[in-house]
Amino acid sequence: MTERTAAGRQDGRAAGPSTAVVVATYNWPWALELVLWGLAAQGDRAFRVIVADDGSGPETRALLERMRAESGLDILHVWHDDQGFRKSEILNRAIAAADEEYLIFTDGDVIPRDDFVAVHKRLAKRGTYLAGMTVRLPQALSERLTPDDVRSGRVTDLGWLRSQGLRPGRHALRFSRNYRWNAFLDRITTSKRRWRGGNASTFREHLLAVNGFDNGMGYGGQDAEIGERLDNLGLRHQRVRFRAMTVHLWHERPWRDEAIVVENGRYREQVRAEKIVRTPRGIAELTGGRPDGRTGG
Repeated sequence: MTERTAAGRQDGRAAGPSTAVVVATYNWPWALELVLWGLAAQGDRAFRVIVADDGSGPETRALLERMRAESGLDILHVWHDDQGFRKSEILNRAIAAADEEYLIFTDGDVIPRDDFVAVHKRLAKRGTYLAGMTVRLPQALSERLTPDDVRSGRVTDLGWLRSQGLRPGRHALRFSRNYRWNAFLDRITTSKRRWRGGNASTFREHLLAVNGFDNGMGYGGQDAEIGERLDNLGLRHQRVRFRAMTVHLWHERPWRDEAIVVENGRYREQVRAEKIVRTPRGIAELTGGRPDGRTGG
């Protein structure tokens, strides 16, 4: 089910492909509001927001109605009923609903800095996918954040975060706005190459080519798995760990099941070993097999 009430796209457009930011969420409207204010504060506002909602209750729907009016964001709400963890499926439904060429993915607990969209769009290139990281905030700091902390930009200001108790260690480098230096760090980092669900992007056509996310996978590595199939497709992985800056709200993970994590790991080994490109459990299985990923006739 999709629901849209557009407030209209705003000024502040930048050159680049038509873009949507896909935000995955489930029953945490307080955190989602902070993320949406982070998107409303972007210097480049030429994008639509697609909220991929894995079965949240009415509080989330009410929040989105309010945020459309207060933030001016163009928000499409893609929802299905709650039948347990089905993040991959709702992301596929969001991809199917998208009209845009380029899709940026994040989560409903990951707050972007005001240049997040601009960085992803500036580096967008066919045959490539981008993947970044996030800086995790401690529990006490996460729980006292306010929308004004996000709108003002304090939430991604290193000095302010330190004054609030963050001890970033080596992650302090990620707060720099020296883009040449950050690009150099992205080139030399030895971090593992993988798709990160809270900070990644590519062209919609590439996602259709691999049939999207694997609907059959539970929590634990299901985001990384699509990146492995994009690798098998021949796409180039570009790190944006130091350029696409975000912070992550603290939360527990009661849905984590170690048996599923282990099984997902085995399946990912198979994907890598057999060079699997298309999942048999993806977008096409939700849209009647249409090659453009659309639903309906």
